Amino acid sequence: MDEHAWLAERFEEKRPHLRSVAYRMLGSLSEADDAVQESWLRLSRSDASGVENLGGWLTTVVARVCLDLLRSRQLRREEPLGAHLPEPIASRADGTDPAHEALLADSVGLALLVVLDTLAPAEWLAFVLHDMFAVPFAEIAPIVGRSPAATRQLASRARRRVQGAATVPDADLARQRDVVDAFLAAARGGDFAALLAVLDPDVVLRADRAAVPAGASREIRGADAVAQRAAKGGARAAQPALVNGAVGVVVAPRGRLLMVLGFTITRRKIVEIDVVADPARLRQLDLSVLTD
Repeated sequence: MDEHAWLAERFEEKRPHLRSVAYRMLGSLSEADDAVQESWLRLSRSDASGVENLGGWLTTVVARVCLDLLRSRQLRREEPLGAHLPEPIASRADGTDPAHEALLADSVGLALLVVLDTLAPAEWLAFVLHDMFAVPFAEIAPIVGRSPAATRQLASRARRRVQGAATVPDADLARQRDVVDAFLAAARGGDFAALLAVLDPDVVLRADRAAVPAGASREIRGADAVAQRAAKGGARAAQPALVNGAVGVVVAPRGRLLMVLGFTITRRKIVEIDVVADPARLRQLDLSVLTD
């Protein structure tokens, strides 16, 4: 086996890990795949004979690529960082793709990725590499151009933001279903008071571009504002469903899937609603309509 074939084989062994790293940083499957491919191109053009830890070397390379993408995204994005909805990872019933299953097992939840998307790129990278992949600060420091001590501070700031904003959802599907059913019934009836009863006072509704008219806000905060939006109607075609293993809502008039609502429910209150209507993202979701 020649050196190029040997490197290709070693790279394929590392690909699931590298894709997980890139997805956690970018929140986009397509961008994650691009970052992994770029890391292969850099490896194939390099003299890898002196690399003692190929996995660590590749993790560093893909992290640098991701950091460049994050900085570019931040410069060109017109909407606020927090309005970016990461692409969800859908489970597969056949379980025949080990690389996909590894990504699913390693992926972070939608709510945490939205929180991470409010951080500066260097903070994001330091937190993800250290707290999620146990990369030492001494190895992260050259990537972000800081000292190890300063890099530790970047991760610390990100950690405080995550701990302060992340919520722990109720895991019990029966409790989730009760809350979602109550939300749907109130929305169908335009019952403002009943909507307020199931919404956390600080609830946040986020929508992707396809879910709102051009120029409309993609983020709504506060129970009053979210209840007003939900009470306007349009819920008659909505049905409760399992969305990537949690109770959510699908909107599918005449069997045509138009929109999915994902809920984060804590202590029987809805604290976050994520609305996905982009057809490409809808195709990635693992959906199962719930019956009574």
